[in-house]
Formats: sequence, structure tokens, C-alpha cells
Amino acid sequence: MIVCQGLTKTFGSLRAVDNLNLTVYAGELFGFLGPNGAGKTTSIKMMTGLLRPSAGTALIGGYDIQSQPLRAKTVFGYIPDNPFLYEKLTGREFLNFMADLYSVTAHNRSQKISDLLRLFELEEKGNELIQGYSRGMRQKIALAGALIHQPKVIFLDEPTVGLDPKSARLMKDILRKLCNEGTTVFVSTHILEIAERMCDRFAIINRGKIIAIGTMAELREHAASDTKSLEDIFLELTGGDEDRDLIQYLG
Repeated sequence: MIVCQGLTKTFGSLRAVDNLNLTVYAGELFGFLGPNGAGKTTSIKMMTGLLRPSAGTALIGGYDIQSQPLRAKTVFGYIPDNPFLYEKLTGREFLNFMADLYSVTAHNRSQKISDLLRLFELEEKGNELIQGYSRGMRQKIALAGALIHQPKVIFLDEPTVGLDPKSARLMKDILRKLCNEGTTVFVSTHILEIAERMCDRFAIINRGKIIAIGTMAELREHAASDTKSLEDIFLELTGGDEDRDLIQYLG
């Protein structure tokens, strides 16, 4: 459902993303991991058409995001780490607005909106202005809006930021349910413990390049034999172990 070939982005002399190649399959929950400044958000922005690549292509649902942007954008939803929301709309009005943007037919629209509010435990807040929503509630209404047209692919940049443990668990369960129903979910996150429990496969990007990709078992082949957790693998492959050793030394 997502195919990137040679995806590259340069800003002057800086190569933010360098020859990114990956394939994400239908129904897969894919974790995209990397340190700050590694190129995660830049990569996602190229895949979703928000940035034009310096080289390479990104196909979403078989459509080239650059040459077929309208067709590509009908098959995916995107939620950035800090989504923009119309604060003077109620949650229900916002979902109706998103339905208009995606040309969702009037048939069963009201029921679909009610179902999404119920799914994200926002029924009691559906008729309140978004300006009064907490950060966690904003994350949930943003995801509900991205799901209104039943996309085949969902891009999420730090979806659990600002969520309390219960809401984070709800988000994880919803994403897993979507994948079980055939939706492809592409998640960028720093919370490696959640990613390890949630994702089917992972790609680790560092300094603009993918340095490892695969399941947990396959990632362990890239790391030391005694490495167990995703966090340990991530720190070893990205050089984070040096910082951890320094902290232990200072302690």
C-alpha cells in the first residue's frame, strides 16, 4: 500500500532524507522510528504530498503522490503530531466538515459520525467546541476526522503524545482493529515500548537513511545477541548507548 523508491530530500547542502526505500503492506501496522532530526517527519511529508521530494517516488495505494495527488489523497488519512483543528467548531461539526472535504455521501453520514464519536469516547463532548478539548481529546477527534472516509492508509506522527494511559491504550486498540480490517497504519513515534507492543514491523532511520528494517526478530539480527527490547536495539543502532553510558558514569 505504501511504496517508496529512492525518496530523497535536500535543503541546500543538508540531505535530510537520503534514498529511502521501503514497502508497507495492506493491513500492516508499521513503526517508523528514529532520533530527533533523523528525517521521520520529512519522510512522512513527502509521502503525503506536503513536501516535494528532490528525487524518488512515493506510491500510496498504487497512486504516485506527485503525479496523481488527488487520487492518492482519497485513499489515505494523515494526522501530524500537532494537528490543526477549527476550534470554533464542535466535534460533531468538525467531523461533518471533514466528511464534506472527502466528499462522503449524505447516506449514513450522521450514523458514521456518531459511531466515530462513540469509538473515541467523545460522545458527551461531540456538541462542545473543540477549543475546550484537552490535547488528548484533540488527538482523538483528529484521528476520527481522518477516518471519516474510511481510508486504506493512515499516517500518524506521534499519535500518543499528550494521551493519558487509558487513551493511549484505546488508541493502540483502535489502530490494531483497523489493521485487522485491512487498513495500513504508518506510525512515527518516540515511545518505543508502545511501538514494540503495537507494530508488526519497524524501520529505523538515522541521519536520513534507513539503517534497519523488519520484525522484532529480524531487527535483533542487526544487534548484539544479548539485546532484547526494541529500545535496546534502537539505542545500539543509533548510537544512543553512548549517551546512556555517559549518564551512568555521571551517576
